[in-house]
Amino acid sequence: MKFLQQYPKEVRGFLVASLVNSAGGSLMWPLTTMYVFDELGRNMQDAGLVILIQSVGGIAGQLLGGAMYHRIGVKRLIVGSLMLNALGLFSLPFINGYWSLLLPMMLFIGFCNAVSLPAIQAFVGFRFADRRGELFNVIYVANNIGIAIGTAMSGFLAEISYHLSFVANGITSLGFAIFFLVYLTRLDGSEAENPEEKGHSPQVKTPLPAGPGAWALLRNIRIYLFMGFGSLFMWFGVSVWNNGVSPHIISEGMSKTAFSYLWTLNGILIFVAQPLTTMIKRWFARTETAQMTMSAVFYMAAYMIIVVMNNYPGFVLAMILATLGEMLISPAIPAYIADRAGNHAPFYIGVAGGMGAAGRVVGPYAMGTLYDGGGLTPVAWLAVGTAVMSLLSFLVHSKLSKRNQISESIAA
Repeated sequence: MKFLQQYPKEVRGFLVASLVNSAGGSLMWPLTTMYVFDELGRNMQDAGLVILIQSVGGIAGQLLGGAMYHRIGVKRLIVGSLMLNALGLFSLPFINGYWSLLLPMMLFIGFCNAVSLPAIQAFVGFRFADRRGELFNVIYVANNIGIAIGTAMSGFLAEISYHLSFVANGITSLGFAIFFLVYLTRLDGSEAENPEEKGHSPQVKTPLPAGPGAWALLRNIRIYLFMGFGSLFMWFGVSVWNNGVSPHIISEGMSKTAFSYLWTLNGILIFVAQPLTTMIKRWFARTETAQMTMSAVFYMAAYMIIVVMNNYPGFVLAMILATLGEMLISPAIPAYIADRAGNHAPFYIGVAGGMGAAGRVVGPYAMGTLYDGGGLTPVAWLAVGTAVMSLLSFLVHSKLSKRNQISESIAA
C-alpha cells in the first residue's frame, strides 16, 4: 500500500499488524448475535444478554486498562490481555451449547479484549506525539481495511461453521500479542518508557510521581463527562444493526451474507471515503468537538432512514450515513484526550471508553427485547432517540470545551 510509505518502518509494522488483528476480530463480532439467534436457537433477548455480558467485561477492561497503564507496564498490559483474549476465543468451540459456560466466557473475552484498547491508544499518543492526530486516523483506516476483509469472509464462514470465526479471531489476537511482544522489546528502553525524553511513550514500569488521584481526575468533568455520555448514547444506537437489522434480515429469508455485506461496505467506505470526510472536516468540522457533533447528526440521519425504509436498499443507505459518522468520531475522541490530558491521557481514554461500553451493555439487551415484542420499527425509533441524546451531549461538551482550556486545569 503506497500510503504506508510516508511513515517510519515501525509505524508501518504497527499498521499492518493492526489491520490483520482487526480482520480477525471482524470475523466474529458482527456474527455474535447471529450465532446465538441462529446456531443456538435462542431468542433476541438472549442474544442481547450475551452482548450485555460481554460489554460489562468491556467496561471493566477499559477502566482497568487506562488506570493500570503506568503501573504494570505497557508491554505486560497489552501482551498479557491479548494472549488471554486469544485463550478465551479458542475455548468457545469447546463450550458450544453450554449456555451457563458461554456467558462467563463472553464476560472474560470482553474484559481481556478491552484492557488493551486504552493502552494501545495511549501508547500511540505518547510515542508519536508530533503526529498523533494523523496517526489515530491512519490506524483507524487500517483497522477498517481489516474489517472490510474480515466481514467479507465472515458470512461465508458462518455458512460453514461459526466456530471457524472464533478460532480465526483467536489466531489473530495471539499474533497481535506476539507482534507487540517483539515490537516493544525492540524499542530502546529510554524511548519506550520515559515520557520526558523525545516526546515518546510515558514511563510504564514504575509508578507515576505524586499527582492527582483518580477521584481528583474524575472531578475534571469538562474533559470526559459529556463526551462520554455522547459516546454512551452513540454505542447504544449502534446496537440497532446487530439487534434489529440482523434478525430482520434472517426473518425475511435473506442470506446471512447480506448482513456481512453491510459491514464489508462499512470497511470499504472508511478507506475510500477519506477525501469526503477530509472535506467535511475542512469545511464544517475543523475541531475534534465539532467532528463529534457532526458524527451524531450522521447517525441520526442513518437511523431515520431505517425507520422510513425497512428494506435492504434502506439498510445500505443507512450504513453509508452511519459510516460517515463513525469516520468522524472514532479518531476524534482519543486525539482530543491525548492533546489535552498529558500523562493522564490513558486514564481518561479508559473512562471515556468505559462510558461508551456502557451503551453496548444497555443497547443490545433493550433492543433485543424490543425486537422480540415489535420487530425492527420500534428498535429503529429507539436508535433515533439515542442519536438525539448523543447530539445534545456532544453539544454540551463542545460548549464546555470552548469556555475552558482543559490542558491548563490538569497537573502535568
